[in-house]
This record gives sequence, structure tokens and C-alpha cells, in this order.
Amino acid sequence: MRTFKRLGFSSVETNDVVKALNLLLANCQVHYQKLRDFHWNVTGGDFFDLHEQFEVEYNAVKANIDEIAERIRVFGKTPTSTLKEYLEYSTIEEAKRGLGADQMVAEILNDFETIMEWMIESIEEASKVGDTSTADMITKMMKRMEKRHWMFTAFSSNN
Repeated sequence: MRTFKRLGFSSVETNDVVKALNLLLANCQVHYQKLRDFHWNVTGGDFFDLHEQFEVEYNAVKANIDEIAERIRVFGKTPTSTLKEYLEYSTIEEAKRGLGADQMVAEILNDFETIMEWMIESIEEASKVGDTSTADMITKMMKRMEKRHWMFTAFSSNN
């Protein structure tokens, strides 16, 4: 049985968890900015639907970003916080100019898949050290993202 000490983890135990969370954070930040870009720049017949849905998404991602960064602080570590670092560490790329609505949705779906891969990585690292709080936090985020992936996929299948 594991004994509880402060948070129950040493700094060494949390290094890999924090690293995974920082990589997830960087990807979420680039994804967030892409959603803002698409929200502002979507045009065409799906404008009203996508303009609103991109806003719903960026607000959800913004909340996730805050939770992830604060979880890193709980461990006494510093979250990645500069645009330079986000672009350096993220595997998600910035939005390209001139995309149509269908291409924007395809980009968001790809981003969801990338972010969910980083979520799984974060959950696995947290689980290795018995950090159920981090694993639970990320699992809840992932559950929502899986549903939104399905919804955006259903939308794109109709276009």
C-alpha cells in the first residue's frame, strides 16, 4: 500500500508526468490559437454553425489549458508558458492561411487525434507513479474530446 506524503510524490517521480503535461499543454495552446483563427476566418455556407462550434471548442480548450498548467504548479514545477516554447514543443502546427471550412474541420479532427495521443501519454506517465488525480483529470478531458471528435466527424461526413 502506498503511503500518503504531501501529494504522495517525490520531485523525481513527477518529472516524467510534468514533462508529458508540458507537451500536452504546448499542443493544447497551438490548437487553441488555431481554433481562434478558424473562428475568426471561417466563411461560406457553414459559417454560422462552425463559427459557433469553434468558439465552443476554444473555450473548452482554454479551460483545459488552465487545469493542465495548474496541475503542473501543484507539483511545484513551472508550466511551459511562452509562444516560442509552445511552437518548439508542439507537434501540432499553426493554421495555414486560406483554408476552406471543410479543411478547417479536417485540421481540427487531426489536432484532436494528436492531443488525445498526448493525453494518453500523460495518463500513462501519471499512472506509472500512482497519480490518480492527474490521470482522472486528463481522462475527463479526453472523454469530452472523443465526443467532440465524433461530432465533428459526423458534421464533415455530411459535407
